[in-house]
Amino acid sequence: MAQSTFLLGGDLEINRLGYGAMRITGEGVWGPPKDPEGAKKVLQRAVELGVNFIDTADSYGPTVSEPLIGEALSPYKPGVVIATKGGLVRTGPMQWLPVGRPEYLTQEVHMSLRWLKLERIDLWQLHRIDAKTPLEESLGAIKKLQDDGKIRHFGLSEVSVEEIEKARKVIDVVSVQNEYNLTTRKSEAVLEYCEKNNIAFIPWFPVASGKLAQPGGKLDVFAKQHNITVSQLSLAWLLHRSPVILPIPGTTSIEHLEENVKSADVQLTEAEWAEVEAATKD
Repeated sequence: MAQSTFLLGGDLEINRLGYGAMRITGEGVWGPPKDPEGAKKVLQRAVELGVNFIDTADSYGPTVSEPLIGEALSPYKPGVVIATKGGLVRTGPMQWLPVGRPEYLTQEVHMSLRWLKLERIDLWQLHRIDAKTPLEESLGAIKKLQDDGKIRHFGLSEVSVEEIEKARKVIDVVSVQNEYNLTTRKSEAVLEYCEKNNIAFIPWFPVASGKLAQPGGKLDVFAKQHNITVSQLSLAWLLHRSPVILPIPGTTSIEHLEENVKSADVQLTEAEWAEVEAATKD
């Protein structure tokens, strides 16, 4: 059975199956959700089910997901780790523009602290590297905030191995968040690097997609044979794939949330996992 916990940054023990809070916003990750009270109930139920790693960003909404988390979960249950991200400007639905200027990132951290009702952010991640701002300048501002006690740990998002190594010359990197799932495996080299350096790998978009996962597809057929859903199979595979992987599926449904959490209980043999892997390579 896959190891159930991970020691984030060497000092925060969290359950590996977390919750991603991007979807508790409006269409296009823009504006408030249709049911804000329902979104709060999902967050509260997640914590009740033992989820203690919740990932968000100030750009979700923008400034919608973070306030909902603060309202729903503050004061936080001991052991709950809130991770957030900054470094993107929103100019409309599904529009995301990187801005890594030091003064902007500093403002974002202070606003996230306010919205989340925290005195220190356990994990703050740079949402995207801004090609117009030297990375050393962006990270220098974050390192200062870390030294001032506003940030506990730092992570990166959608980066290459080379970018991680460059960042590590300025600040300790405890996590990397890249797109990764059963059918999208472009970040294998980054995952291997994270394994070697005990860096958490947080796959966004963790559920398999495409024709293999569609009704009647190979993954769907396999999942039905084992009385689970493709979503549960996808999440269970991630937990099996590497002990540094921390999946963060998101949902606005308590029923779907409970289904996702049960993914941690899925147990397949090595031969069955090999069959799943083979299905994605056809």
